[in-house]
Amino acid sequence: MSRSGGQRRGSGKGTRSRSKKSAGRGPGGYQSPRRATAPSTRSSQTVGKGKSRTRSDDLGGDHVEGRQAVRELLRAGRRKVEQVLVSDEVRDTAILAEIADLSEERRVPFRQLTRAKLDDLALTESHQGVIAAAESIRAVDLDEVLSAKQNEPFMVVVLDGVTDPGNLGAILRTAEIAGATAVVLPRHRAVRLTPAAVKAAAGAVEYLPIALVGGLPTALQRMSNEGLWVVGLDGSARDSIYELRVANEPLAIVFGAEGRGLSHLVGQRCDQLVSIPQNGRLESLNVSNAAAVTIYEVRRRREMEP
Repeated sequence: MSRSGGQRRGSGKGTRSRSKKSAGRGPGGYQSPRRATAPSTRSSQTVGKGKSRTRSDDLGGDHVEGRQAVRELLRAGRRKVEQVLVSDEVRDTAILAEIADLSEERRVPFRQLTRAKLDDLALTESHQGVIAAAESIRAVDLDEVLSAKQNEPFMVVVLDGVTDPGNLGAILRTAEIAGATAVVLPRHRAVRLTPAAVKAAAGAVEYLPIALVGGLPTALQRMSNEGLWVVGLDGSARDSIYELRVANEPLAIVFGAEGRGLSHLVGQRCDQLVSIPQNGRLESLNVSNAAAVTIYEVRRRREMEP
């Protein structure tokens, strides 16, 4: 990964082996981001006894842009959708027709706005003429993720402080398509589901469970105690992803933050550190690209070795 990736070159360790015990307001009430705080950047709040209370398990995701993301939001039907706004300049397409039909089926207000008004509400560089407002996505508990560890194949993707929304969204999309069980994010110093992340995920946020944990080292130890093998991607590791010994086991794969890679304590919690072979002149891969390569190498190994 590049200086924006989870694998970087530098000092590090290869494999640590240890025994394992057999065994996670504009139209329709919409507010323009130029006049009010964007829905995706404010904390969800509940009001009681005259005071507001922030829900710490809200991931964001209440502002959805892009045709694919909005369509999957409506297809999944797992959270309340307040309204769908469409530009009057968007040409009729199959995906837009499906969005309109799904909105009608789910009784979601469907409104057409001028392109200028929709641009004023947009929080990404390309909304593709479609924006939806929905309730925030709630994080699942790590216990709920680990309760599925007997299901095959079990694979949890863990992100150690990824801060770029585009990287987060791309990783979520890959993880969902590849059949990952869940994604685990640290509660602090990591990006949440901003509009850019939700758009890049292209609907994966509607299906893929996401857990928030207070500290990754503690969470990884917990996963290890539950029988998961913990593998971290580190550009300095002696073993390559092709030498991953536990691909068919219940697995947690950890990807580091942009620039710094895995933190020291997280690296210590890994049973094996692996790297992606690099033959070119660039220093590393972007974290989302490296995640895709690694996740699909695990899947390939699992399909080859029943």
